[in-house]
Amino acid sequence: MTKESLETKTERALNWYPGHMEKAIKQIKAKLSLVDIVFEIRDARAPLYSANPALDEVLAQKLRIIVVNKANLVDTVSLKNWENWFKQSKSPVFILNCFDKTAMKKLLQFSRQSIADRKTNTQAQYTPKLKAMVIGLPNTGKSTFINQMAGKNIAKAADKPGQTQTQQWINVDSSFELLDTPGVMTPLIATDEQAMALCAIYAIPDHVVGEERPARYLLNILLNKKSPELKARYKLDSFDLDLEQLIEHIAKKRGCIKAGAQTDYEKLYKLVLHDFRSGDLGLICLQQPD
Repeated sequence: MTKESLETKTERALNWYPGHMEKAIKQIKAKLSLVDIVFEIRDARAPLYSANPALDEVLAQKLRIIVVNKANLVDTVSLKNWENWFKQSKSPVFILNCFDKTAMKKLLQFSRQSIADRKTNTQAQYTPKLKAMVIGLPNTGKSTFINQMAGKNIAKAADKPGQTQTQQWINVDSSFELLDTPGVMTPLIATDEQAMALCAIYAIPDHVVGEERPARYLLNILLNKKSPELKARYKLDSFDLDLEQLIEHIAKKRGCIKAGAQTDYEKLYKLVLHDFRSGDLGLICLQQPD
């Protein structure tokens, strides 16, 4: 792939904002008055990159909890750094793995209490059923979060972004109801670094940018970190090699070779992204707090 075509695809990522997402934001605005609280789901591997600043003004007066999901895919040092950083946040922040039932139970209890406190402080009319909205970028785990909260597989969850296309109400129990919404991409991706991170965590589908740049981005990070998981996964003898040498080494070790003994780069880049997304390249955070 030429340098020019790579840059063109990256530019597409920086400006990727499908029409259905603009429609989704309008739907979110229209339904905000119906809910007591908003759960904003983010990805722990990119806690700020996976935020949507476009919704900050919309949600300014609404009770919001930031749920930094997929904590099980991040190293403990990075999680602690983010935990300390988020202490200054105006909104409550829960850093968790939504498959952790204890953490989810605490979140639900905190949510109920927060809603009760808000109603008491504003003297709002009591409603028997509490309502919450779930928002977030594609593939941050909204549907899985809802299923774990409700204790049943009712929201469609998949390993690719964009599965939720319409809003739907889901009962958690007789007194708590969730509104699932389509994943809403931020209308402005400010930097190439953010674009690559969002591609790596699959918030941006692979067809938008392609697999090459996100895969090379990840390998470069892991190589610079001297990641033991990278070394083990691809059977490296040492870290005394550059990115191009690493790519050729992986191709040989993992059989990414096509006719004529040529490196099958397409297969290799897909393999690297799959290994990262499945956690086979270790626990890693793609963004650190300033």
